[in-house]
Amino acid sequence: MLKINNLTAHYSAAQALFGIDLSVAAGETVALVGANGAGKSTLLKCLMGLHKPAGGTIFLDGKNITKTTPAGMVRLGVALSPEGREVFSHLSVLENLQLGAIPLKLAKAEQIRRMTAVFSRFPKLQERKDQLAGTLSGGEQQMLAMGRALIAQPRLLLLDEPSLGLAPRIMDEIFAIIRQLARGGTTILLVEQNAARALSASDKAYLLANGRIVEHGKSDQLLNDPALRSAFLGAASDENPAASRLGAAGLTNIRLEKPDMHTRDFMPAFQNEEELKSHQLKGLKWTVRHAYEGSAHYREKFEAADVSPDAIQSLDDLRKLPFTTADDLRTGYPFPLRAVPFEQIVRVHASSGTTGKRKVLSYTQKDLDDWISFFARCYQMAGVTPLDRVQIAVGYGVWTAGMGFQLGCEKIGALAVPIGPGNIDMQIQFLLDFQSTVFCSTASMALLMAEEIHQRGIADKINVKKIIYGSERSSRSMRQKISDLFGGAELFDITGLTELYGPGTGIECSDHDCIHYWADYYLLEILDPDTLKPVPDGEWGEMVVTSLCKEGAPLIRYRTRDITRLIPGPCSCGSILPRHSRIRGRSDDTIKFRGVNIYPSSIDTILSAVPGLGSEYQIHLKRDSAERDHMNLLVERAEGVDGGRAPELIHEVSHQIKKQLLVSVKTELVDYGTLPRSEKKIQRVFDNRIQDEIV
Repeated sequence: MLKINNLTAHYSAAQALFGIDLSVAAGETVALVGANGAGKSTLLKCLMGLHKPAGGTIFLDGKNITKTTPAGMVRLGVALSPEGREVFSHLSVLENLQLGAIPLKLAKAEQIRRMTAVFSRFPKLQERKDQLAGTLSGGEQQMLAMGRALIAQPRLLLLDEPSLGLAPRIMDEIFAIIRQLARGGTTILLVEQNAARALSASDKAYLLANGRIVEHGKSDQLLNDPALRSAFLGAASDENPAASRLGAAGLTNIRLEKPDMHTRDFMPAFQNEEELKSHQLKGLKWTVRHAYEGSAHYREKFEAADVSPDAIQSLDDLRKLPFTTADDLRTGYPFPLRAVPFEQIVRVHASSGTTGKRKVLSYTQKDLDDWISFFARCYQMAGVTPLDRVQIAVGYGVWTAGMGFQLGCEKIGALAVPIGPGNIDMQIQFLLDFQSTVFCSTASMALLMAEEIHQRGIADKINVKKIIYGSERSSRSMRQKISDLFGGAELFDITGLTELYGPGTGIECSDHDCIHYWADYYLLEILDPDTLKPVPDGEWGEMVVTSLCKEGAPLIRYRTRDITRLIPGPCSCGSILPRHSRIRGRSDDTIKFRGVNIYPSSIDTILSAVPGLGSEYQIHLKRDSAERDHMNLLVERAEGVDGGRAPELIHEVSHQIKKQLLVSVKTELVDYGTLPRSEKKIQRVFDNRIQDEIV
């Protein structure tokens, strides 16, 4: 939208700007950061036509507007909120706002409409519309200056030192409004001494010193890269404020990092595939011996397969080992696969299964430390930093999700907002009040929130930039809808299962075409679910995992039943960690519905307890045009049962499923003998939710 080439400016003989090159894309918020005298306000004055440049050109939408007057700039869609507010103290709030529309010569009705929009954004101004501007507080005058600029409905808003002289609480309010404007699509060029505020509120930044740009780049990188901070923001402190190379004024408050957080790197140190494989082989040997010596269950399975720890001499020897299944975990309840003494177990977590014995896993302290560390890696790959506020809307308690998301968040140094699932009104309130930048949930919860945000018309008032979701499959169209209704948030699919620590065992990278998995913590095989033989890279098969350092309950060739494929070759994102596609489905008939694992056998158990029902049923899953999942249940009446009992039976079935499985279904009764019979396994689950691509 805006491009400045080689701009120079003078005040008499003193040169203020030296060859400034700068660009602002439509929809961006770009910060100009520097100390007093750096040339920030001069650049804005040149851009607005308030000061004549000595040289260089300014382009707006490709058109040279270097010599355009201030009124002409307003008509082109550019408006300025000046340094020091510059309100007319002897005029009322309403009169000050009306001045912003003078160059546009608006009709009365249009002027009223725009005034209403400004009052909606700044309720305090409406309360004081007849009050003289000179009697307002500093924060209210800043709102008035911004409101006056917004009356012109600018495509490009220039903000000159909006935090100058304001108390911290008022400063928070002003910057929340700036973020809302950006979310609403307004392009903003923000001049600010307060480096921390400006960089955390912008997409891109230019650092000015003595009339020159000394560095530029993405704002989060400038804030978080220790080398850039040291080189260009300096190490200003209360004892030595002048240590900043950009000058002391306004820059001492950049010291906001949490101890050591900006230098933490949770990615593995491997330089190549050979180093990774060497690590994997060492971990595989340790795991097999640990399981053999510590777990009676594994020792029995190994001996039955005639394999011992000494048989593992290469990664290919993994195929000699027997498989582990969900039945093994249920058989060993309540401490299945346990391979350490009880006194070393510090926590248990269980799966979200809803029938029979849950899959319970034991954790040592090292297991938890490892899990937290690689969960922080997930956040790191998604670009989450200590400056983020992470709203966690997944389940807490015996399920692994909440603890994983929260502890990983705290490990990377971000602010955790642990709400848990549901309670939409509270979720919305916290998004608004805390200005959360990251939202973590299941896919269906993210969709529900997206629709609520859209219905309430608050997409421009929240600050969510990233959504990290998991637990459910999602298609391209569903992801796009969530992103659009959230105001353009970036989505990251995170993987995991309780048996393998919990969520966080992999995440998609910023290229969004794969899932990187943590191959330094577990081995991944893709096998044909029928033959259990390996499939070539790139072909779909069942995911089978083997842990490499898990102490409490190691996993050896565990059949996850999830269907995916390995993606060969290096990723364009630059990570050497291997990758697989998003989960496409299941090799068994387990249903993942609205975040809950449901086994058809649990439906069978419920139906068999309702007198008047037959033994045959079908489960139909579909997704409507609004991307919401629905479950329809077809059930036969028992032979000889009167059709007049249908309402009673339907109510009882729906009630029991809601009570026991925590999901709502639409139940339909059909006549006895209607549903198909077969001597082979009867298909009971018909999942038609995803019709388009998942990747």
